[in-house]
Formats: sequence, C-alpha cells, structure tokens
Amino acid sequence: MWQLAWELVRKFLWTLRIALPKVAVGWMFALLTIDFNRVAIVELGVAAVIVTTLLSIHYLLAPFQVVVGRLADTHPILGYRRTPYLLGASIVASLLFVLLPRVAFAMGDGLPGATAAAIALFVAFGLCMAVIADSYHSLIAETTDKETRSGVISVVWIVMILSTIFSAVVMNAVRPSFSPEAMQNLYNLTPPIVIGAVLLGVIGVERRLGREELAAAAARARALAPTGNPLVSAFTLVSTNRHTRAFFLFVACAVFALFLQESLIEVLGAEVFAMDIKQTTRFQPIWGAGILLGMLLMGLLSAALKVPKKTVTLVGCVAAASGFFLLGVIALLRLEPLLVPTLFLMGICAGVFNVGALALMMDMTVEGATGLYMGLWGVAQAFGMGGSAIAAGALHTALIGTGVMTPEGAYWLIFSAEASLLLTAAWLLTRVDVEGFQRSAGAAAAEPASSATNLDVATATA
Repeated sequence: MWQLAWELVRKFLWTLRIALPKVAVGWMFALLTIDFNRVAIVELGVAAVIVTTLLSIHYLLAPFQVVVGRLADTHPILGYRRTPYLLGASIVASLLFVLLPRVAFAMGDGLPGATAAAIALFVAFGLCMAVIADSYHSLIAETTDKETRSGVISVVWIVMILSTIFSAVVMNAVRPSFSPEAMQNLYNLTPPIVIGAVLLGVIGVERRLGREELAAAAARARALAPTGNPLVSAFTLVSTNRHTRAFFLFVACAVFALFLQESLIEVLGAEVFAMDIKQTTRFQPIWGAGILLGMLLMGLLSAALKVPKKTVTLVGCVAAASGFFLLGVIALLRLEPLLVPTLFLMGICAGVFNVGALALMMDMTVEGATGLYMGLWGVAQAFGMGGSAIAAGALHTALIGTGVMTPEGAYWLIFSAEASLLLTAAWLLTRVDVEGFQRSAGAAAAEPASSATNLDVATATA
C-alpha cells in the first residue's frame, strides 16, 4: 500500500516538474498581453495597430516549428533531441525582455529605427517561441504514454493558467505604478524566472541517446519525411496522407472557431447589453475559470477512467458548439441573465476539448519524427488563432461598423458561424484514425529506415 502511495506521489511530482516550463511561457506572455500592451499604448502613446501587430508576429512564425522539429529529429545535440533546443530558446527569449522596455520607450519618443528594433525583437521572440513550443510538446509526447498523457496535459495547462495569475500578482507587487525604472526592474526578472523554471522542469527528464541509438533515430527521422525543405516536406505530408490532412484541418478549424470570440465578447457586453468596463472585464476570467475546471475534471477522469481521447475531443467540440448556438440566441434576444453562466459552461467545454485535442496531437506522431509532426500541429493551431484574431475585427467592422446589421443580429450570426465551424471540425475528426495514421506514416520508413539505419550504424561505429 505504501509503495503504491509513493508511486502515485512520485508520478504527481514528476508531472508538476514537467509542467514548470509552462510557468516560463505563462510569465512571458503575461508580460506582453497584460503589461507591455497597456504601457505601450496608454502610457507611451504608441499606435495600437503597431502594438497589436508586434504581438501577433509570433503567429506568422509558427511554420518555423516544422523546421525546428525536423532539425531536432535529425540533429540531436550531445545525445539529446529536445532539451538543448528548449533550454537554448528559453535563454534567448528571456534575455530579449531585458531589452524590451528600452525599445518601448524609444518608440514612445518617436526615435528613428525604434519600430524596426521592436520588429526585430518580436521576430526573434517568435522564432524562440516556435522552438520552445515544438521542443516542449515533443518532449511530453516522448516521455509519456497514451494512458497518462491526458492527465499530464491537464496539469501542464492548469499550471500555465495559474502562472498567468501568479504573474499578474508579481507585476502589481514589483510595479505598483508605472515608471520607466519600475518597468525595467519588472522585465529584468524574466531571465531568472524563465531559465530557472525550464532548468528545473527539463534537466534529467529526457534520456540521452547512445551513439547507435542516435544513428538509428536520425535515419528513421529522415525516412519518415520527404527529403528537402522541411516546409515542403510538411506540405507533402498534409497533401498525401488523408489522416494527416483531416487532422490538420480539424485543429485549424476548431481553434479558429473557439478563439474567434476572444476579441468580441467584451464588445458584445457593451454593444448589446450596455455593460460598463468593470462588468465586461469579468468575462475572460469567467471563461478562463471554466476552462480550468474543465481541464481539471478531464484530468481526474482520465486518471480514473480510460476514456478514448477522440471521444473526449468530440464531446468537447459538440458541447462547445451548442454553447455558441446558445450564446447567439442570448445576443439576439438580449437574454442578459444567461450570458455569464453560458460563458462559464462554454469554458468547461473548451477545457474538455483542450485536453482531448492536445493528447490527440501527441498521439498523432510517429516515433522518430515526433518533432516534425508536433511542429505541423503547432502550425495548424497558429493558423487558427492568428486567423481568428484577424477575422474577429474584420467581421465586426463589416457587419456592425458599416451598419449592415444590428449588433444583436451580427453577434447571432458570428456565434452561429463559430458553432457551425466546430461541428465541421468534429466531422473532420471522425475521418481521422490514429492507428491508421501511424500505420500509413510509419510504413514509408519501414524498408528505407532499416537499410539506412544499418548504414548509419556501420558508419558511426567504424
């Protein structure tokens, strides 16, 4: 009994440890979305369109995940395929934050070249985030099994959400009011927080591969993907494998539908229900609390019951679609008392979906090409999130800003479209067979990998 209890404690502590890099990610994005966004626009007077464009650059660089995934699969460093890339990118990303306040002040002063410097910083940050995302998700995929993966993912994302709350508390403590010195002191905390969290989280987690294992892994990785440019290879994988194509479209479509509301929900409160800023500020925390609860419940259920991940994802997808249909009716009929409870329930559905979808992404990989496929799914997520950010503003301007529709009718149409997209995503997922994908993707490497492995091993041991 004591041995079983200790084993459970050990697994829980390991899960908390592997979640620590999300503390680093949560801190960096909290600084950008909570602090930098506000300070640059309000205190420094930088045009909002410039600031929002800078913050969206990392979406445009998401395809780099495919490149780094392919690179890490085929070019390990000191016997490790994930840890060096993750740690190196985290160090560089954290150091960029030390420079960010000075660049922001220069932009506020209108100094020549300040905006170009900011673009360079955010491009570097976007590249680092692509490396971090692919390496970290690949590490989780390679160090967990199908039975424990959903629970680990739940804890990882709960830790990230909690780290965002923690970051906000630290910000208010370190910088109670704005001043250039206080902002610089706050951003100077980034390297120790990020590097410390990543070091504690990943050092010793990944098993170092021996010489022969490295040769075999590199040969298999090369055989599992078309030769040439990694982006071209990824496109070939999507276009030639129906399971890969359906899953890529599912991820992009579902993420687009789920995140389209993020930029509109507070505006809905003001335009349809005449709510003040204090009332609408509650919406995202309520949505986030629902996501947190949904992921927690799903993590507990995954630990107790072996619920198929595809089933979990489909349930979350269809339930969220029902919530969006209801949200559209609430806007159309101005049913204000139902707004907040519906947002909370939709958050729970989104949390359930997140756990199932993220676990599926890790299942939809092939041994030897984990980085490449995780990069591919990362690109699909980025396309969905980036597209939703652009579409939200475009739809609001086209439907409400031009006066074509009333706010009530426009939001009903937008939310109904989101629900329809989620149902389309669910249909796409029904066309995906994880085992079929792994068989078809792995078969391409069976013969070539065998001969290439023998050649590489012979070369390595010569």
